[in-house]
Amino acid sequence: MNHQPNTADIQFILQNVLQVQPQLQALAPYGEADADLMQQVLEEAARFVADKVAPIRRDGDEIGAHFANGTVTMPPGSKEVYADFWQNGWASLSCAPEDGGQGLPEVLNQVLYEMLSAANHGWTMAPGLLHGAYECIRHHASDELKAAYLSKVASGEWLATMCLTEAHAGSDLGLVRTKATPVANPSAADTALGAPYSLEGTKIFISGGEHDLTDNIVHLVLARLPDAPPGPKGLSLFLAPKFMPDGSRNAVVCERIEEKMGIHGSPTCVMRFDGATGWLVGQHGKGLGAMFVMMNAARLHVGLQGVGLLEAAWQMANAYAQERRQMRAPGPRPADSAGQAADLIMAHPAIRRILDTQRAWIDAGRVLAYQTALELDLSHHHPDAARRERALRWCSLVTPVLKSAFTEQAFHGGSDCLQVFGGHGYVREWGIEQVLRDARIAMIYEGTNEIQAIDLLVRKVMGDQGQALAALLGELRADVAGQGTECAPGGGEGGGMAGAGAGGSSAGTAAEVARMADALQAATTGLLARAAASPEHAYWVAGDYLRAVTLVLMAWGWARIDRANVTGDARWSNPSHALRTWVLPEFEMRLSLLAGASGR
Repeated sequence: MNHQPNTADIQFILQNVLQVQPQLQALAPYGEADADLMQQVLEEAARFVADKVAPIRRDGDEIGAHFANGTVTMPPGSKEVYADFWQNGWASLSCAPEDGGQGLPEVLNQVLYEMLSAANHGWTMAPGLLHGAYECIRHHASDELKAAYLSKVASGEWLATMCLTEAHAGSDLGLVRTKATPVANPSAADTALGAPYSLEGTKIFISGGEHDLTDNIVHLVLARLPDAPPGPKGLSLFLAPKFMPDGSRNAVVCERIEEKMGIHGSPTCVMRFDGATGWLVGQHGKGLGAMFVMMNAARLHVGLQGVGLLEAAWQMANAYAQERRQMRAPGPRPADSAGQAADLIMAHPAIRRILDTQRAWIDAGRVLAYQTALELDLSHHHPDAARRERALRWCSLVTPVLKSAFTEQAFHGGSDCLQVFGGHGYVREWGIEQVLRDARIAMIYEGTNEIQAIDLLVRKVMGDQGQALAALLGELRADVAGQGTECAPGGGEGGGMAGAGAGGSSAGTAAEVARMADALQAATTGLLARAAASPEHAYWVAGDYLRAVTLVLMAWGWARIDRANVTGDARWSNPSHALRTWVLPEFEMRLSLLAGASGR
């Protein structure tokens, strides 16, 4: 089945749960982004995704990208759909108007990419790095480079890559060996964009390193100057296009594409720079900092890939459960089973548990991801410096949680959804096995999930002795207690839960948030004390710590949903029950592991 984005659920979370509208309209750039405009954008995005992107998913998987003689031909339909995508302004949705963008809120851009990932993960890899590349060039490139490349990347007319990884240097970028040497006696054409450098080296796992989707490809390459010190502080960032400004081919060569487990519609390339011309982006030795602008944008995007892929798996399993009959379900027979020898498998508790549990994850993931995107908008445009700082704190702490926990759930929860099909899920006919294969990569790239956990606990929480986390937990407690909008993570104009209707089981979930936040705070204090005597302990349990933080945030997200569910709609109350019954009990287990012995 082709994916159909559910804009009603998305709108409910944006408008009823998070109340994004008044917060966005209070920001200077978004005064005209009213509810009608947002709804129109989301509905048009859903239509484009369903009509254009979803139908080419299977060909992308079965035919895949084709490599021959240094060139890559994309699967049937990919090039035409991508042309529609950028020419209709989807690539530039949240880029600044002065750069040729539409100037819409980042939260809308993130929802768009959730829809795209759910419909066709492989194809979405092509534009997936665009916004990060745009931000990197916009904030760090020279005026000459921005004049030549920024609008092309903002519009999506030219795609971009992030060239970091080398065969000997996966996540340890300090080991990068690619060299950048100043060009001796450069031509006038080469110096028009600044002092040119010659790049020598090979990069691996480069998504979209070569393709026929766009006329040019803008490569952002980490490399080391001849006199640079070893390690990450010696890295600089360079822009090296596939085609030079005069139309000649740059010395950038695709050696091959990888044969992968999934995302076959995306070419993952080995790229060789044979004296390719590039120009410095930012300052010497500051390349990793400039690249992190791109990497952090990618990590939020990957977290939404997890949410979208789990939504895709759930949609397939839910549809199948409502048409497949197997055996008699326990309890009274459902009305739709009158005269039938067997009941729909949706009537079986085991199936309902699977589906409701995945919905609990999907909806919590949307709350957290949309809130994070909203915080990005607030961090850029809110007039109050303290509020901008609070927004940055939220993004810093929650982004690694989104990237790690929700990509992991996309795979494991997707596997549970495949289980709904029984044997039919294991064959290609139904399509869910592709979702599972495609989802697996998201746990690995943009910093493995283990690295995200270490980043959260060791660098961010332990780095300031838990102060930022304590502040965040305090905001969550205050928010669910209804102490006013100024205390809410999305606080300010209309951002809190005060004044929202009481529905579902909000009081119980709110109490659970407060209890869990207190327990996590105590566990954090214990970890900080233990680190002095056993520094290694934090590295053993970082994954457990991230999982515990995830569960607190999910409980908060569902407290918000419960409060907004004023009618007690089963669409929301059933997953809320699943959260408390099947998901949150994991929290106590994670706390016990945090307090346990280190390693062996």
